[in-house]
Amino acid sequence: MVMTPEQSPEYPPELSPEEEQYLLSTLKDWSIANGLAVRPAPSFISKEQDPSGVLASTAPVTLFPSLFPRSCFLEGCRIQSAYNELYSAIARDEDWLKSIVEELIGVDDFVSRLWEIHTEVKKEGYAQDLSLGLFRSDYMLHSDPSTTDQGLGLKQVEFNTIASSFGGLSSQVSALHNYLLEIGAYPASSANIIKSDAVQQSSSTSSLAKGLAVAHRAYGKSKGARPLCVLFVVQDPERNVFDQRLLEYALFSEGGIRAFRLPFNRTLENTRLDTDRTLLYTPPHAPSCTYEVTTVYFRAGYSPDDYPKQDDWTARLHLERSRAIKCPSVLTHLAGCKKIQQVLATPHSPHLKRFLPDEERASQVLATFAPIYPLDQSEAGLEARDLATNPESAVRYVLKPQREGGGNNIYRKSIPEFLKKLPQSHWPAYILMEMIEPPPARNAILRNGEVQKGGVICELGVYGVCLWRNGSKEGDKGEILENWEAGYLLRTKGDQSEEGGVAAGFGAVDSCCLLDV
Repeated sequence: MVMTPEQSPEYPPELSPEEEQYLLSTLKDWSIANGLAVRPAPSFISKEQDPSGVLASTAPVTLFPSLFPRSCFLEGCRIQSAYNELYSAIARDEDWLKSIVEELIGVDDFVSRLWEIHTEVKKEGYAQDLSLGLFRSDYMLHSDPSTTDQGLGLKQVEFNTIASSFGGLSSQVSALHNYLLEIGAYPASSANIIKSDAVQQSSSTSSLAKGLAVAHRAYGKSKGARPLCVLFVVQDPERNVFDQRLLEYALFSEGGIRAFRLPFNRTLENTRLDTDRTLLYTPPHAPSCTYEVTTVYFRAGYSPDDYPKQDDWTARLHLERSRAIKCPSVLTHLAGCKKIQQVLATPHSPHLKRFLPDEERASQVLATFAPIYPLDQSEAGLEARDLATNPESAVRYVLKPQREGGGNNIYRKSIPEFLKKLPQSHWPAYILMEMIEPPPARNAILRNGEVQKGGVICELGVYGVCLWRNGSKEGDKGEILENWEAGYLLRTKGDQSEEGGVAAGFGAVDSCCLLDV
């Protein structure tokens, strides 16, 4: 029997003032000492108070690991390699991807610009046949009477193909919760729930760094006998810098592989292409030393906000043209559009078996899909328009654009009014997804030094690493070279919040306390 908060009212345990003071002081010190941190939000520490940008604060974290059914957790981990295979196959099927993207070109400028980059590079010929995916598939528990675990099953929220963040912080928060358990910071009343074999450690930092290392080595030796490096393309400023640094440091542990952070808006200034489109990077701090870039790891470029100037689009094209392995390539980035998720998950869709011919693997993936509909003029789209514009039915849905990152979705009763103000010609840029209804849960979150207690919603993200060859000739479909599950992230938010991005200010990083049926 799954122990839910309803059946375990003592979880999370109540703390005396002395217990809470000890737990919080230990948690805050451990977090800063171990990089479980972020740059403080301007609303917390103003720029005037920190003009040099030297301060850090504890990342928003839960005080306790959240209860999560073991069977659902293991299912999410087990299915990740199939999801890696699925999205690798989509990125390699240009004709199919084109047929989907073309539906968005007239209504979504961002998708259109990304596709233009692909077509421009294709005319010239791609210089690199390998692609790397550091993916994350996000799920929520959903009450479904057709499954075990008292009707609880996993339903996918979204699949991330670019800048799948918090791999570094996820490993640290599960280590934090284990440390608090081992030193007795949790009260004795929780000992029957929080056990050392139940708090699941995440391997995401080392596993994702291993993925970058595999791509780095697959690139081969420098043609010009130059030193090699991995390039992290980042936003500037970046509050979530420590999450990225943890991957950088783990990568250096993988045989001394150097990584440099390149603000996206300095791409054209600090990199150049030689005659065979080898990407060369000259660090501003060491202008006499030029590195050959094996792998470009995008932690920026996933949002239209990252492209305020034409030079930013020129920079993305510049990187895509290069011989470096991209993580992700522009086609892999496009494969992560919500439209792709909708096409796969629309009831009775025939597309899934195109990419996952193994019926068992396909059925496992299909079981995690929540119903998703287009808002176009198709039969399913017209049905979705009726659902979205009717206030009574709209409360069961969420409206999503083709974007990564939090803060973009329209929920429930807000949908009809939003669509009323949006020209109908732009409706196809959105997908309508049935709301996942998670079971009630409780926890306590530390954010900006304040503890918030109450009802929460947990979202499980499972990371995956996939390296593949795209196929350079007509009829060559390429092949997967590496494919593995790469740890997990649990994000927890107050049950009144309908967005889950931690850096965006809506949620906290968490870990799983696994419970058996």
